[in-house]
Amino acid sequence: MVTAYIALGSNVGDKLAHMQEAVDRLGQILKITAASPVYETAPMYVVDQPAFYNAAISACTDLNPMQLLKLLKDTEALVGRQVRKRYGPREVDLDLISYGSLQYTYALGGQVVLELPHPRSGERRFVLQPLADLDPKTVLLGLGQIRALLDATTDQAEGITRRDDAILSI
Repeated sequence: MVTAYIALGSNVGDKLAHMQEAVDRLGQILKITAASPVYETAPMYVVDQPAFYNAAISACTDLNPMQLLKLLKDTEALVGRQVRKRYGPREVDLDLISYGSLQYTYALGGQVVLELPHPRSGERRFVLQPLADLDPKTVLLGLGQIRALLDATTDQAEGITRRDDAILSI
């Protein structure tokens, strides 16, 4: 079994309920070993939208990376994610951040479908903070140790608030 880190986000409707439903559905297939605290975060890239809830989970799986990506996309659809503009509002967003110690790129028809570790995770404090809560010593190959990456995003710290009233159960 391989340990995978998955980032969760939501900023439409009942954000915590959407994230919890995703965790519950994923838990039927994956062995979820931990969930981070939930953070309320300012939107990034497209800023004219509601704040997000973000968290991360660690899970053990026998699925290969592409099977796991399919499970995440299927789960988003089952939770009710609607197709909108990139980086815009979403009911739930599930991103595969890392898969064991694998560095991996899968392309189809010249388009990258999956790259591991997730190539933009190192620039996103809303991803790094929950991952640091799970294990700050984890190294995202090619990017660095989560703790060091988090330290490099202090300019984003003001936009992230831990929500102790919003807890994901596993």
